Amino acid sequence: MEQISVIGSGTMGNGIAHVFAQNGFKVNLVDISQDALDRALKTIGKNLDRMVAKEKIDEATKTATLDNITTHTDLKSGVAEADLVVEAATENVNIKLKIFEDLEAFTKPSCILASNTSSIPITKIGAVTKRPDKVIGMHFMNPVPVMKLVEVIRGYATSDEVTALIMETSKKLGKVPTEVNDYPGFIANRILMPMINEAIISLHEGVAGVEEIDTVMKLGMAHPMGPLQLADFIGLDICLSIMNVLYEGFGNPKYAPCPLLVNMVTAGYLGVKSGEGFYSWGHGTKELIVSDQFKK
Repeated sequence: MEQISVIGSGTMGNGIAHVFAQNGFKVNLVDISQDALDRALKTIGKNLDRMVAKEKIDEATKTATLDNITTHTDLKSGVAEADLVVEAATENVNIKLKIFEDLEAFTKPSCILASNTSSIPITKIGAVTKRPDKVIGMHFMNPVPVMKLVEVIRGYATSDEVTALIMETSKKLGKVPTEVNDYPGFIANRILMPMINEAIISLHEGVAGVEEIDTVMKLGMAHPMGPLQLADFIGLDICLSIMNVLYEGFGNPKYAPCPLLVNMVTAGYLGVKSGEGFYSWGHGTKELIVSDQFKK
């Protein structure tokens, strides 16, 4: 595979485009907004500058990486020659299904269609195409240029050949691919999100405060950040969406999202993206400041 198209230029999309381009692939980065594409290129440039400063790459690699990326606001032209499309749009099932319906029409029959979804069933996505054997999940971790894992999710109809090719391609990106089957939450979020939800339940029930919960998990379990801080980074709306996928997919009450999480999302407290969640993110300091609503 030589020609890669990435759909969506947000945090995940620009990171995915970055790693493909840095490893010699020609990348078409597609978004409906040229402003968003311009911001994505600026972000990629800053991340590359950081790598140059740390002597992880040289200036020539930075230049070659940026030269490998072309931007498009038209989906049809952006995917017409693609050997692999990686969709990294908003984690909304209806948006993703519409994109894959369009990809079925706009890509060549041999093109593999991948989704970076963190929870939406690959089998469901593949079912809206005429090539479910060529539909697969490539769940990158954030930040994409740094994190090594790619969760490779095979849908019910995904072929062995396509799975093997995506595993090999992931290795060419310097990643460590892990193959999993298509069940709610896959592996990463099936384990991570209930942990985050349990931390929120513990806070809701008054077992401990925000800082105490995060400190226990950081110092006691060697996690790089606590579950409540991580939830703020992921986005509380995303956490709620994934918990709902688990709850609806398994029908098991242990996956029911905490009422506190539901209320915070309803009220617009989404974490870093909104400026406030379990912590306040508008304080202009590296110090973690617990949101006023959770201060003792």
